[in-house]
Amino acid sequence: MTLSIRGFAALSETAPLAPHTFTRRDPRPDDVVIDILYCGVCHSDIHQARNEWHNSIYPMVPGHEIIGRVSDVGPQVTGFKKGDLVGVGCMVDSCQHCASCAEGLEQYCEEGATLTYNGVDRHDNLPTYGGYSDRIVVSHKFVLHLSPKLDLKSAAPLLCAGITTYSPLRHWKVGAGSKVAIIGLGGLGHMGLKLAKAMGADVSLFTRSPGKEAEARRLGASHVILSTDSAQMKAAVGQFDLILDTVPHQHDLNPYLPTLSRNGTHVLVGLLGPLDPAVNSVLLIHGRHSVAGSAIGGIAETQEMLDFCSEKGITADVEMIDIGQINTAYERMLKSDVHYRFVIDMASLKTA
Repeated sequence: MTLSIRGFAALSETAPLAPHTFTRRDPRPDDVVIDILYCGVCHSDIHQARNEWHNSIYPMVPGHEIIGRVSDVGPQVTGFKKGDLVGVGCMVDSCQHCASCAEGLEQYCEEGATLTYNGVDRHDNLPTYGGYSDRIVVSHKFVLHLSPKLDLKSAAPLLCAGITTYSPLRHWKVGAGSKVAIIGLGGLGHMGLKLAKAMGADVSLFTRSPGKEAEARRLGASHVILSTDSAQMKAAVGQFDLILDTVPHQHDLNPYLPTLSRNGTHVLVGLLGPLDPAVNSVLLIHGRHSVAGSAIGGIAETQEMLDFCSEKGITADVEMIDIGQINTAYERMLKSDVHYRFVIDMASLKTA
């Protein structure tokens, strides 16, 4: 049952995304075949399509925030049946036997998790292709259940932006009485505000933009701190148990570190690359502060996040687009012109 698939692909680092037909691998006995309904657009899609991380494989079909409906299951599949609403996130396989995988932390697989796109299948060595397409084939171990209570369109970004912010909040045990600050109000930041608030934390937003206060409060912030205002930054010294830093480009961490409480942690979830300027270790030593990083969550934690969001009525704020608008959407994302995540209606592939 070889699957001929329609999608949109980057054919080189300089080419705009364009219609592309390709072949999915034959489904294996433990696979789920999914008709894709919606796919979120992540900033990492741009990095990968334009080879900004210097590891891109072309042709590339991006997309790792996938919502769909099961169209077929293999004979070894348990827990899924035809017609189920499901999600697929940033990875579609892992080694399944290292210490990280044994703990349900497949995102830290010691042999490297298989990425949903721009990866290589560990069984047949074929490239993986993502959700800017009409169908995908995934091992049932990496497929997620969706509650019918979730709005499917706005649930798509939960598969990346949602779990990327949920995982560190859970790891650092955020709950009632916690004081959490979010740096940056974009796709990740707006999810961080919503999730930390729903966990019971007192939530603040650090921002460089004075006009974001009303929006931040709508999303869950009780306080908004203008990071360019020295008086406001001084007043925040020693406050936060956890700072969730969602900024995707190089920026100075040093002004934020004094706002951590004793034993507080500044967690990077947006930046991939060196810190510039360097962190002043004096700011770490005084107060036993930490700078840490966090990736997405494992499959079990991602399912936990989806169930939590269903219970609390949390989804992303999204703008729906047709697949033919994807190149314009990329340019708008680079200008921060989206509140707060683009989601592609994949039915638009039929007329693209």
